Amino acid sequence: MFIVAVANSKGGCGKTTVATHIAAQFAARGFRTGLADLDRQQSAAGWLDRRPADLATITGIDLDVEDGKLPKGLDRLVVDCPAAMTKATVKDVVQQADAIIVPVLPSAFDEDGTIRFLKLLLKLKPVRKNRRDVAFVANRTRARTRAADRLEQFLTELDFPVAACLRDTQQYANAAVDGQTVFETGGARAQSHRDDWMPLFNLLERWAQ
Repeated sequence: MFIVAVANSKGGCGKTTVATHIAAQFAARGFRTGLADLDRQQSAAGWLDRRPADLATITGIDLDVEDGKLPKGLDRLVVDCPAAMTKATVKDVVQQADAIIVPVLPSAFDEDGTIRFLKLLLKLKPVRKNRRDVAFVANRTRARTRAADRLEQFLTELDFPVAACLRDTQQYANAAVDGQTVFETGGARAQSHRDDWMPLFNLLERWAQ
């Protein structure tokens, strides 16, 4: 089983949007996929409850990372991690996950929070020794803005690759209301936003091999 943790100790950076889209894409590609929601707000679990039955199946997983119990019978597991994770929680996530995806918003507050989170990650041997794959997702960006340019510069100076740059659009919120993703709603208008995800999905598939 290939496990993807979507994590950043900074809240509000779009972890649930990234986690649900990764899970939905895995499921659409024919993998038996689980989605675990560790956040207190349970936004990913609510999204699953709203998901139409005729779409690719994603199994909700009640996972307590600290117990180290992993579900059986899955090909892919996506974990929506909580904000404000303690050092112990970060360690547990890193021990279980094969890949860690870190969403970051274009703001100074998010940059500061991401730096603190990376300091925790880099203290852990599996990350330092490159035994865990880590990548950033630049989230809710707006082209040709100072904030987007600043975020791009910030991320390129760090130790891990930027796997995707997701543009800001209301289509994500509209899709989430119905337990869907921009791959399942939005019609032709959402195609450019679907294209934004493909480098991340392709990277995860290479890592999973």
